Amino acid sequence: MKNILIIIITFLSFSCYSQTNDESQLAMEYYRNKEYDKASEIYIKLYNKNKVKIYYNYYLYCLFELKEFDEAEKFVKKEIKKAPEDLTLLVDYGFIFKSKSQPDEANKQFDNAIKKIMPDQVQIINLANAFISKRENEYAELTYLKGRKLIRDNYPFNLELANLYEIQRNYQKMIDEYLDLLTISDSYIQTVQNRLNNTIYSDSDSSLVKILKSSIIKRVQKYSDVSIYSELLIWLYIQDKDFKNAFTYSKSLDKRNKESGERIISLARIAASNLAYEIALECYKYVIDKDKDGDFFIVAKNEYLNTLYQKIIIANDYSESEIIELEKSYLLTLNELGQQASTISLIKELSYIQTFYLNKSDEAIARLEKAITISGIKPSYVFEAKLVLADIYLYSGDLWTAAIYYAQVEKSNENSPIGYEAKFKKSKLAYYSGDFKWAEAQLDVLKASTSKLIANDAFYLSSIINDNTALDTITTPLEMYSRAELSIFRNNDSLAELILDSIAKQYPTHSLSDDIVFLKSKICEKSKNYNKAVEYLEKIVKDYSYDILADDALYEMAKIYDYQLNDKPKAMEAYKEILIKYPGSIYVVYSRKRYRILRGDVVGKDSGFNNQS
Repeated sequence: MKNILIIIITFLSFSCYSQTNDESQLAMEYYRNKEYDKASEIYIKLYNKNKVKIYYNYYLYCLFELKEFDEAEKFVKKEIKKAPEDLTLLVDYGFIFKSKSQPDEANKQFDNAIKKIMPDQVQIINLANAFISKRENEYAELTYLKGRKLIRDNYPFNLELANLYEIQRNYQKMIDEYLDLLTISDSYIQTVQNRLNNTIYSDSDSSLVKILKSSIIKRVQKYSDVSIYSELLIWLYIQDKDFKNAFTYSKSLDKRNKESGERIISLARIAASNLAYEIALECYKYVIDKDKDGDFFIVAKNEYLNTLYQKIIIANDYSESEIIELEKSYLLTLNELGQQASTISLIKELSYIQTFYLNKSDEAIARLEKAITISGIKPSYVFEAKLVLADIYLYSGDLWTAAIYYAQVEKSNENSPIGYEAKFKKSKLAYYSGDFKWAEAQLDVLKASTSKLIANDAFYLSSIINDNTALDTITTPLEMYSRAELSIFRNNDSLAELILDSIAKQYPTHSLSDDIVFLKSKICEKSKNYNKAVEYLEKIVKDYSYDILADDALYEMAKIYDYQLNDKPKAMEAYKEILIKYPGSIYVVYSRKRYRILRGDVVGKDSGFNNQS
């Protein structure tokens, strides 16, 4: 009998719930269709039955839409008598009078709500939110400020007030609240940074950044012994790409707090990733000079050289004398630290520089062959070194040994980025050798790679092979073209140009025409003839806009304008054109990011083009 009773009660409860749910959906349908009279009848019925706040709200919405303000006044007045502790009802009551064009009576009700505030955090937040929902922001501010007095240090409502001031675009007060919050506890630093970052993002005229910077500097000067303000200022300088000032304040904190240099290393990495190489080098130099026995001495030594290396390889910014000095620096550092597991990256970079910039491939091969046998090296580092070693063998003309190393790395790293890279390079070696069909078969597999860049490169090379072998019985132009590419890889650019000119002369209407122009632009970039490189790239964009290389050409042109010619307006124009004309391009994400940075938006720490080269 007892079990039967439970089943009956459960069934009835479910039936009631189901009926209520159906009525609620019907009321919402009426409301959306602007049949407010029908909706209001259901909502008041549901509210009287269940006392759920959402039914209360929608009933009021309906009355407002129907302009039945007297009915709304009676209804809310009755609710206030039932629940006088719910101060949000007074906000609704006041808003009714405001809608009836009785501002004095409205303010009287709002003031009454403020007067009745108790030292209750939940009540205060609910009341403030009620005011904000009615756009009574001044009353919301009064609510929080009175709450702060009542609750005192237990909960000062800094975050809520800061959010309110942001809505009002009162940036100075917003910033003061955030800075005061950090005075209470520096554990809020991440929260403050996240909120400020979101606000800065929508700060179109940079007025917020100026106020923020000025306010933080004043706090730093006033409370020189409080590190958290300096931390926030450093963060802001980094957002603003002002790495010089970030370094100044980072050094100050490092010295004052007797730190190990870790924050300076972190700043150096961010600066380098944003191509601010000189500041990055200063940061590393500071840590190197700080303490030879320090925790970050070897890290700083390694990364100092790596930054010089990046400056040459990525930014193409060097003189012959700088290359020679860089080689000396590597040799001195390796002599000081020794050729061991922790210096394998230095050995790899030195070998690359000696081969591709100083034509010392024999010395580089000997050093790397020895390095990969050092005990204790992580397998991943060995594979990276072997990949460079294979490149050097290819450069020196030993295609067989290069193929062996590429195959070793590929086999040991299946379905991983370095494995895909090795497979691609092995395929390209076959392409250089004229084994086009085998190369194409390997490239077709790589087109499904999870690495977008590898997949893109594989797709392009596969297309070149397919377009120039599928229909033509003559593969001579493609053989000549692949030989030109290999000549560029071996730094024999003059021979490459002769070969490319020969193809253009012997086969003037060949499908490789745009590829030849693109390769010539690469040769010009290598020799720092950037204006001529742009001419070639513009020809592709103009004459071959339908072809596979169009977005690549536009992207290369944008980078040259951006980083080499320092023509920001033209760089922005090129990035924007990629976004508009080639929305499916792999360069879209980076182009959008650079475009926004050049426009003056603050979009995050990392803006260096080494992400997408």
